[in-house]
Amino acid sequence: MASGHLAVFISSLLLLPLAFPSIAAAYGDNPQGKKTEVVVEGVVYCQSCDNYGSWSLSKAEPIASAKVSVICRNDMDQVSFYKAFETDGNGYFFAELKGFQMSHPVLDHPLQSCRVKLVSSPLENCNLLSNVNYGLNGSPLRYENKRLDRKDYEVVVYAAGPLAFRPAHCPAPTNY
Repeated sequence: MASGHLAVFISSLLLLPLAFPSIAAAYGDNPQGKKTEVVVEGVVYCQSCDNYGSWSLSKAEPIASAKVSVICRNDMDQVSFYKAFETDGNGYFFAELKGFQMSHPVLDHPLQSCRVKLVSSPLENCNLLSNVNYGLNGSPLRYENKRLDRKDYEVVVYAAGPLAFRPAHCPAPTNY
């Protein structure tokens, strides 16, 4: 009985690329012979003291030169890719995952295997990690149908976050 369920499960995993042709097209056999690159983008903020303890980014300010990491794990939960990236002057990061490889088009797909984590903030007054959008444990990626087509390769762009550091000290609220 259990082996029957296992066979159905394994068969369904092998047939997933047929059910979702975008996965197979983006990472499998590419009829044009183009190479596919993977990119992750997002923004890192300093959360306002007004929103301490929440996931709200109202009144948040972007952090230039903040560091995030992209970590991907294979189907055996081993790290298959790791690299740290720095934000630009607007708190935006564009993380090219050069060298990222998938040994299986579904199990090692970036949506399942990759996460973005906060690493460090250059701001002394805003350098504590927060878990806004799971920045502590690893923000999952989202596919937002963004692609960049080039002559000999294509880029699939995923989004993560937005992520936020929080201030070390916030003034006590004055509720009278």
